[in-house]
Order: sequence, then structure tokens, then C-alpha cells
Amino acid sequence: MGTAFSLYGWLLQLGRGVLRWVLGWWLVVFIGAQLAVLAFSPSSYRRETRGVVLRHLYNAAGPGLPGFTTLMALFNVVVIRIVVVTAFAYGLTQYALDAVVRVLVLELIPLVAALFVAVEYTIPGGSELYKLRRGGGFARMRAHGIDPLSHEVLPRVLAGMFAVLLLALLSCLISLVLAYIAVHGFTLAGMASYNHAVGNIFNPVVSMIFSMKTLLFALAVALLPVANALRELPRRGSRTSVELQGLVQMFVLMLVIEIASLVGNYY
Repeated sequence: MGTAFSLYGWLLQLGRGVLRWVLGWWLVVFIGAQLAVLAFSPSSYRRETRGVVLRHLYNAAGPGLPGFTTLMALFNVVVIRIVVVTAFAYGLTQYALDAVVRVLVLELIPLVAALFVAVEYTIPGGSELYKLRRGGGFARMRAHGIDPLSHEVLPRVLAGMFAVLLLALLSCLISLVLAYIAVHGFTLAGMASYNHAVGNIFNPVVSMIFSMKTLLFALAVALLPVANALRELPRRGSRTSVELQGLVQMFVLMLVIEIASLVGNYY
């Protein structure tokens, strides 16, 4: 009898956990749909709202841009040097550029840009939203006729997506320039062969998968911390719970996106 009750309790806890998991992802989808409607609505970009959006765009991308691009340039130099020297040592010179572009540009840079924006902006922003909502800030906004989704939530999501896309684009350009210098040196003589090699890598299918992966990374990083900040947590829920849940969901979703992109690129 005790074993039966123990099994029943375990199944009940498992069912509750699965239900919370499903409801959590459903909330993410629901909030994402609401924000998508607001993002394409002209009323979300009135004069008083445009200033809020621009401020969040700068806060998301501006302060971290110099440091991130510098660190990514140094990281690219180290990785490119290792790959090129290894390829030369094994007589695989013709594959050096292909390996550099595929490893850095296609795989590492979008992931690193997304994680950087998550740590620097979106997760702290989700924590601020959680404190604002629990402190009655949303209720006060509604009392004054202000929609919290369009005034506080949407600008943060747009800023997070913009920051990921901007940092990924700049890092990809820096990586491609450094890869050319590492393989061909400071000369334009290898430009034709370099363009041909990079063009063969970025065929239409790979380009579409790369663009979709970067966009989905940006959406995941920008949306999940915000969605968890709007969740109704148990009484013992705290700001740390919000950040941790958002981080776990973000890693799971980014892992799924990365696996799907690898399957599309190499299988």
C-alpha cells in the first residue's frame, strides 16, 4: 500500500511538473504573439513611445559594442591562427578558409552574440520588469491609460533582438576580414579566390539557415526573460527564480535551434 501511494505521489508530482512546463512555454508563445501584433502596429510607435524604443536600443547595443567587438576580434585572431597553422601543417591549406568560416561565422559568432546580449541586457531587463510588475508598476500604468506591453515590454524585446543582430553582423564582418588577412595577407591579390570560396560556403540554403538561426537566437534571447518576468510565480518565487527559469528555457531553446541548423547544414 505504501509503495502504491509513493508511486501515486511521484506520478502526481511528475504531472504537475509537465503541466507547469507546458503552461510556461504556452505563455511564451502567447506573449510573443501579442508582441508581434504590437510590433507591426503603427500605434506602438507614437512620439512618446519612439523615445522609449530608441533609449532601449541604445542601452542594449551601445555600451557593450566596443568591448564586444574588441574581444571578438582577439578571439577571432586566436582561433583563425590555430586553424590556419594546423591546416598548413597537415597540408590542408585549401580547407583552412572553409574551416574558419564554418566554425566562426556560421556557428560560434551568432551563439556568442546572443549569450552576450542575454547576460548584459535581456536577463537584467527581465529582472527589472519582474520587480516593476510585482511592485504595482503595471497597475499604475494601466490606471493612467498606458499599456505596459507597448510601453515597457515591447521596447525591451525589440532592443534585445536588434542588439543580437547588430553584434552578430559586425562580428561576422570582422571575422571575414581577419580570415582573409590570415590566409592571403595584406594584399588584394587573393580577393577573387577568397570571394569564390566564401560564396561557395554561403550558398542559398546555408545563407537561409544562418539567417534564420541568428534571427531565432535573437528572438529567444529577447523574449524568454521578458515572458518569465510576466509569469505568476508561486509565493516563494523570487527574482532569482525568474532569471534562472529564463536562463534554462533560453539554453534549451538555443540548443534546439543549433541542432536544427547543424542538421540543415551538414545532413
